[in-house]
Amino acid sequence: MLAAIDSGNTNVVFAVYEGEKLRGEWRSSSDANRTADDYAVWLTHLMGLEGLEFSDIDEAILANVVPAASYSLRMLCKRYFGCEALVIGAPDVELGVDIRIDHPEEVGADRLVNAVGASQAYNGPLIILDFGTATTFDIVAEDGAYCGGVIAPGINLSLEALHAAAAKLPRIDVARPASVIGKSTVPAMQSGIYWGYVALIEGLVVRIQKEFGAKMTVIATGGLAPLFADATPAIDHLDRELTMRGLLSINRANRGS
Repeated sequence: MLAAIDSGNTNVVFAVYEGEKLRGEWRSSSDANRTADDYAVWLTHLMGLEGLEFSDIDEAILANVVPAASYSLRMLCKRYFGCEALVIGAPDVELGVDIRIDHPEEVGADRLVNAVGASQAYNGPLIILDFGTATTFDIVAEDGAYCGGVIAPGINLSLEALHAAAAKLPRIDVARPASVIGKSTVPAMQSGIYWGYVALIEGLVVRIQKEFGAKMTVIATGGLAPLFADATPAIDHLDRELTMRGLLSINRANRGS
């Protein structure tokens, strides 16, 4: 079985696959101080609930954007799963994607994996809209090449900044308000964040397509994607499995399985 690990700035996701079948998926808050042993204790119980053991794992693949977490996650695979993880970004790991930007080494592993996952399921050209710690728009050409993108502050980052910088504004959750015009402080803040991000999405999608010179399919993914997917016709598809599909594809290509 394969352990696929997607380690982001906010969450780390572990998934176990038997062939193409998902046997279990678990999410935890990212913590660069967490050790391999900490992860193992946490996973032992959760995997056991699905009838899985560490000994069932014989392959692992890791996409990580938190450098300080890399060692612990690799040691988890080596010590507890008994295998060396394929690490996205390592010189010996082939992505099968042409990276057409000025500094390929600067692209986050998750963004490249998403490009692979999207090209497996959709006809390009594509815009991948990922609602993560940052809100990113990644461009995939018709031939599957990664062509760059746009990085904006994530929604939760914007909420925290608004609360931190304005003494009278409370900390709120992101939610879809019933109307654009708020009649009190919290609905007004929710409207600014929610409909402000909808406007950001719509505006950037139009500008990206104009600059790229083609109509593009827009795929939304990431934790808050379901909240926005039906708010605007600019989003064509909601795909929660995009990253894991990309990891599966890269693992299969590199191991010949």
